[in-house]
Amino acid sequence: MRYFIGNWKMFGVPKSINILNKINSFYSKDKNRKKYRVIITPPYTLIQTYAKYFKKKNIYIGSQNCYQKDQFSSNTAAVSPYMIRQVGAQYTLVGHSDNRSEGDTDIMLKNKVKFALKNNLRVVFCIGENKKDKKNKKTFGVLKRQLTRVLEKNFNVNNIIVAYEPIWSIGTGKIPTKADLENITFYVKKVLKSIFKNKSPAVLYGGSVDGSNVRMFRDLRGIDGFLVGGASKSSKKFIDIIKNYYR
Repeated sequence: MRYFIGNWKMFGVPKSINILNKINSFYSKDKNRKKYRVIITPPYTLIQTYAKYFKKKNIYIGSQNCYQKDQFSSNTAAVSPYMIRQVGAQYTLVGHSDNRSEGDTDIMLKNKVKFALKNNLRVVFCIGENKKDKKNKKTFGVLKRQLTRVLEKNFNVNNIIVAYEPIWSIGTGKIPTKADLENITFYVKKVLKSIFKNKSPAVLYGGSVDGSNVRMFRDLRGIDGFLVGGASKSSKKFIDIIKNYYR
């Protein structure tokens, strides 16, 4: 199974559902549709509307983040995994570099994963090194630390997906070389197997993925799909990524 996940970030209003309708229409007719799953993470304001509309269709809806507590609390503007699940989301991103830069610590991320799983959400856990880490050849150490400090062996491995998003690649148009990406993916899966008793969740790549460069990923070992940012806000660009991956 391959995953094509669209992270809308701060984008979307109710009528933006037309973007998803076009993606859904394409998926319904695509001969490769049984090989992959489409997941879109709109802002909190749209989750309930979109989840209800696509409940019996082909697009899964997730959230872009969740709070580190289980159900309800006195934290202003916080949205818990329980609340997200109650409005129909089935997935949630955790650990995106945007949220890490805003103060998410390993302890906070561990609690987010823990309570998301408890509330039957599938977690897309994001990891990635910055430009300085890459330059100083610290990529492997950073990724291992991000994984081992948050994920625990008792977490349900079947409900976890890991997304490798090098921070230096997001929105820059720069992507890792084939050799680097294959080596990093192999290493990430090795670390995951050490955590989960020789089992590894799916590992995705994210960072400046578009309809042109997605072709280079087809033959890479270990890449189980993509976390797409800007291109997911356009039905044509998102569909092109899927089409060109299987072309």
